[in-house]
Amino acid sequence: MNLTHHSPLHFHRVPLVSLISLVLTLSCSPPVQRPTGPAAEYQDAKDMFKRGRFDRALESTDRLASASPATDYTERAQVLRMVIYTAQVKSYKELADAYTKGADAATSGHFKSEYDRLRRDNTQEGMRAALGLAETAHQLLKSGSVPKELTLEAPYPSVEGPLDIADLAQVRMGSWIESEHQESAAIDALNKAVDDTLAEVVSGDRSKARNALASGSTQISGLDFTLFTLNQMLDGARLFDRKHGNDPMKLRAVCNEANEAVKAAEGLLKEAPDKDKEEQLKKLEDQIKTTLERI
Repeated sequence: MNLTHHSPLHFHRVPLVSLISLVLTLSCSPPVQRPTGPAAEYQDAKDMFKRGRFDRALESTDRLASASPATDYTERAQVLRMVIYTAQVKSYKELADAYTKGADAATSGHFKSEYDRLRRDNTQEGMRAALGLAETAHQLLKSGSVPKELTLEAPYPSVEGPLDIADLAQVRMGSWIESEHQESAAIDALNKAVDDTLAEVVSGDRSKARNALASGSTQISGLDFTLFTLNQMLDGARLFDRKHGNDPMKLRAVCNEANEAVKAAEGLLKEAPDKDKEEQLKKLEDQIKTTLERI
């Protein structure tokens, strides 16, 4: 009987050759080099941003944003930090506003006291983020000007924030939420604020922002980003007014940085006049003056 066609060796000869070929091919492929120096730091920041670890992304970009002389990643780090700080201001303000309404609506003295404490805590965190935003704006604009185009280089976060936060809706009605719900509400508020901030930066909605960052980066107008930054700094400055943090010195410091951003925007508008943008800038400049007059 001829057993040639039934030999186990015959059946495995071709797969074995293919496997050897694959191993040889892989062994000959050049190794993928990991980035080093500033590139590695910025890669870490992008990884953290994608995972929703925005605090870690700030840590990874701290040295890059203040590097002197600037590296290829300094400006990108500054833009990313401004996005994160803006989102933090938004989220802490939303939390503080919710707990303010909760304290007013609660019938229990204990709930009122706890919600008032949470209001103060979130206001303080919002003030810290507002100062971070102003400091980063100073770094970006320290030359007195801003580039015509900037790069936002980051992946879209893998966890999308909700459009509405159910726990905070309960808080506003004066209902109590336990500590684990307070923590999840804070996470939801920040994720939501990051999504909203990215949408504003690309002048669209979440879908447009996600598409813009699908390749890992997108170009944004320097003028539009400066106007955006002005709006956010003014929003953050209000955390220092008499109604909130009552810290006139820091309010003035944030407004001074906002005035520097006005000058940078004016420089871009001289090069490329735009009536609508000029009107936006004038309104923002008036808001800065009004804010300072209320100190």
